[in-house]
Amino acid sequence: MKWSEITILTTNEAVEPISNILHETGASGLVIEDPLDLKHFEGEGFGEIVELDPEDYPDEGVRIKAYLPMNSFLGETVEEIKQAINQLLLYDIDLGKNEVSLSEVHEEEWASAWKKYYKPVKISNRITITPTWEDYQPVSTDELIIELDPGMAFGTGTHPTTILSIQGLEAYVQPDDKIIDVGCGSGVLSIASIKLGAESVQAFDLDDIAVKSTNLNVKLNHLQNQVTAKQNNLLDGVDSQADVIVSNILAEIIVRFVEDAYKNLRPGGHFITSGIIQKKKQFVRDRLTEAGFEIISVSELEDWVSIVAKKPE
Repeated sequence: MKWSEITILTTNEAVEPISNILHETGASGLVIEDPLDLKHFEGEGFGEIVELDPEDYPDEGVRIKAYLPMNSFLGETVEEIKQAINQLLLYDIDLGKNEVSLSEVHEEEWASAWKKYYKPVKISNRITITPTWEDYQPVSTDELIIELDPGMAFGTGTHPTTILSIQGLEAYVQPDDKIIDVGCGSGVLSIASIKLGAESVQAFDLDDIAVKSTNLNVKLNHLQNQVTAKQNNLLDGVDSQADVIVSNILAEIIVRFVEDAYKNLRPGGHFITSGIIQKKKQFVRDRLTEAGFEIISVSELEDWVSIVAKKPE
């Protein structure tokens, strides 16, 4: 089969929503070429266990690549992607150069080429994420390994927003906690929660592909008895009492379910939010405090922000 490689030159801010647009339109093998990956974790005590070639990365902005089957609908699909990306401007998301290009590749080329971007990565004091095809051995006795299959276009958990989320989980998850993961994506936050000692996780995502990806990765990590993934719109209709709710979504989405998060947290529970750009930090903080939360911590990595809030006891 022949495939078309669609390449989008954009900004770090737009990576997550554009990635979501691509996988919703059936794209496969998503690749994110972000120059900031070349210096991730410098001075943080964490380092990528990977050799990255600067020649593979753009001089400016972030390059996103994905693969579409070359069929009679290709033109319509590409136009749909362009329109959806342009719609992000309505949410005040900086698209940068927003340059879109196409090139032809053969199946055997893309099936292996994109894997070179995914290597084991230590992203917190205890957690290392590794793609399933890598033979990685722990370097310390307390290291926790998460295996991910990024084939569903969610990547391997190395985006700054995911790193901030997992570092938040590492700080606040206690043994036997009950967790809710809103917008579960690949399931990496659900898996990390169990690895860190949580008793169970309810994982929700509106996208059926995300639910399938979560179930796949949960099974890869042998945690299917502790993580339940379901298709759901945020916390609509959810009536539970969790110790921690974690959500790595856009700021505009987080503020839509702040009240539901408050309702579904036990007194003293924590709400870990990520996916927030700098200019939306105060916006999210204000909505959290208006809902009755106490702001516990604000963490930043590159241009991204994570806010941890607590429901008063």
